[in-house]
Amino acid sequence: MNKNEVFNFLNANPVFHLATVEGNKPHVRGMLMYRADENGIIFHTGKMKDLHKQLTENPNIEMSFNNGSFEDLVQIRISGTVQLVEDIELKKEIVQKREFLKPWVEQMGYGPFAVYRMKNGTAAVWTMKTNFSPKEFIKL
Repeated sequence: MNKNEVFNFLNANPVFHLATVEGNKPHVRGMLMYRADENGIIFHTGKMKDLHKQLTENPNIEMSFNNGSFEDLVQIRISGTVQLVEDIELKKEIVQKREFLKPWVEQMGYGPFAVYRMKNGTAAVWTMKTNFSPKEFIKL
């Protein structure tokens, strides 16, 4: 798989699991990615959440995406660091496309809305066929 194929896979399978570390304790949770392209992998959360605190203290993360097909399972894990993105136009774009965010933003404003971007991550692709093969890494 090349970089563009990885981005296409992520956009087709936007539900992922995100791993963070707080102190020396790992935390994993399900997330919904906004988009993935040459500008990075974008996701969001609320600034009042533990996730935001964890990312502020330690921006090193790993994301795990899969296609949900046991018979032809593909999993892509991506490691890297994230940056908080304070771009009001991007926040507005996300809220416009994600109806479930509108009531929250109408009540709270954009201040507590945290958007994160991972650029230059490293992806590892795993499939049932390549289960015992050496890992190959793809720079994003």
